[in-house]
Amino acid sequence: MSSRKPPTYQSPPKQIRKKAPPPRKAPKRSSSIRWMWMLFGLTGVAMLSATAGALLAVSLSATPLMQRQLTAEEAEVFTEEESISTKMNLRLPELTRPVNILILGTKVLTSDLDTAPQQDLGYHALVNSFDGLSDTMMLVRFDPSRQALALLSIPRDTRAYIENVGTSKINAANSYGGPALAARATSELLGGVGVDRYVRINVQGVEKLIDALGGVTLYVPQDMKYQDDSQHLYINLKAGKQHLNGKEALQFLRFRYDNYGDIGRVQRQQTFIRALKEQALNPTTIARLPKILSVIQENLDTNLTVEELVALVGFASRTERSNVEMLMVPGRFSAADEYEASYWIPDPSRIDTMMAQHFGLGYSEVAATPPAYLRVAIQDSTGDYDAPQSVIDVLGNAGFGDVYVDTPRQEPLQVTRIVAQQGDVESAEAVRQVLGLGEVRVESTGELRSDVTVQLGQDWIRRYGN
Repeated sequence: MSSRKPPTYQSPPKQIRKKAPPPRKAPKRSSSIRWMWMLFGLTGVAMLSATAGALLAVSLSATPLMQRQLTAEEAEVFTEEESISTKMNLRLPELTRPVNILILGTKVLTSDLDTAPQQDLGYHALVNSFDGLSDTMMLVRFDPSRQALALLSIPRDTRAYIENVGTSKINAANSYGGPALAARATSELLGGVGVDRYVRINVQGVEKLIDALGGVTLYVPQDMKYQDDSQHLYINLKAGKQHLNGKEALQFLRFRYDNYGDIGRVQRQQTFIRALKEQALNPTTIARLPKILSVIQENLDTNLTVEELVALVGFASRTERSNVEMLMVPGRFSAADEYEASYWIPDPSRIDTMMAQHFGLGYSEVAATPPAYLRVAIQDSTGDYDAPQSVIDVLGNAGFGDVYVDTPRQEPLQVTRIVAQQGDVESAEAVRQVLGLGEVRVESTGELRSDVTVQLGQDWIRRYGN
């Protein structure tokens, strides 16, 4: 476990302005994508032609989606000592070891720039840039040794140390120093975990990506309505199950005007990512990858090579649903009078446990929480008044001493979900065995204070109802 610096508090700037970097000379992106099409065609004949094989090797090692060159010092932040994937003769590239990818979602407005736009549109318009605050931060671990995919959401208001800046909200790191500084801050927050590569995508790219993947079907848990004329942000979604296109999905992902604020948005992002992974990410996605990248290339910045990108997409598409883990940095909301700004206060001890269990950092042998001390929340989706109490009775008889009823879940479920809110799979499985039904999920979509949240479905009524 790395030592944690006790920096002097510095209030984060109310608004971070960063001048857009000058354009650098680089190959046209359309040309890069065209030879990516050639790459996939050459895969099948690489063994038949030494010339084609050499061309394939050069193409696979290129980084056509990197929008600006990292300095030598910045590049050292990302692990380079060994390749994260390998070519398998006639097969596509595959992962050879666990890798951690930092994903940064950015939103930059004209008001965030030092220089005024040439045309005044009368509102704060979106700019195709990556240099502002990171609206979304995730560290994703692709682990072939466990055949698992672990996604750790980092709330944008997380109070963290940023090198040469001090203590601030972690989303400011990208604005101060780009992906390298964001990676350093992430590593410092998470006990020294390594970051192998980065991906930055702005909100325009997210909308295009979702459309390119065909949209996603999910349950909108509440009416979502918000209007901000200053930046032409209009959110208007009705509650219920529906298919969202890119524009609508962006409204779902950006909405944060409820009791949990940004933490509620993190929960909805996890719901969305799981749905998108299950509906749109499959082995055929690899064949469509060049076309997808051609659509979003101007809105994407990454130091991944083509080989690595193909390997990661292939691995994610083959990962079983039960091995997709959706986590969130453990912590709490700051008190109103605790700091000058509002923060998500990280819990170092619980972070260490989570990193050991899901990111292979430190000791993974963690003592199980005794049932008497396990916090179990019940979220009912059945509408049966007696159902939550019947669950409390069953768990209480099995020695679970801290079981309570939370706000009902609006989405009607057929199968009960047993959510490992803090990533404690063993405790969630223990609850499932006592109940005798349900699906264990590692995600942070349950009650925030709980260790395990039981989201009650109709299967409970069918088995135990009157």
